[in-house]
Amino acid sequence: MSKPAETIFGKIISREIPADIVYEDDLALAFKDVKPQAPVHILVIPKKPIASLAEAESEDCDLLGHLLLTAQHVAEKAGLQANGYRIVINTGSDGGQTVFHLHLHILGGRQMAWPPG
Repeated sequence: MSKPAETIFGKIISREIPADIVYEDDLALAFKDVKPQAPVHILVIPKKPIASLAEAESEDCDLLGHLLLTAQHVAEKAGLQANGYRIVINTGSDGGQTVFHLHLHILGGRQMAWPPG
């Protein structure tokens, strides 16, 4: 695996920056968001540096599926299965992406509004 991209998430993967890690495997890392937008707000990131969903390629298909299943597992571990949760992937500036390393937000522990944003 190549060295993680030089973003805050890459530095979390390489342990240069501490994080409250709740799950890790060979492909992904999940940790609590430092500025939570819900009672439960966990980020799931791939260890492979992909800038955004728009940058993912067909070779990333298995990894993208793995990230969703990891989010499901982490949400269940966080006690969100019974009442539900939201998965958000911000893509690009207009999509609200501020860290250019693909990441999934798991939001739960309260009723989510619709439409978002």
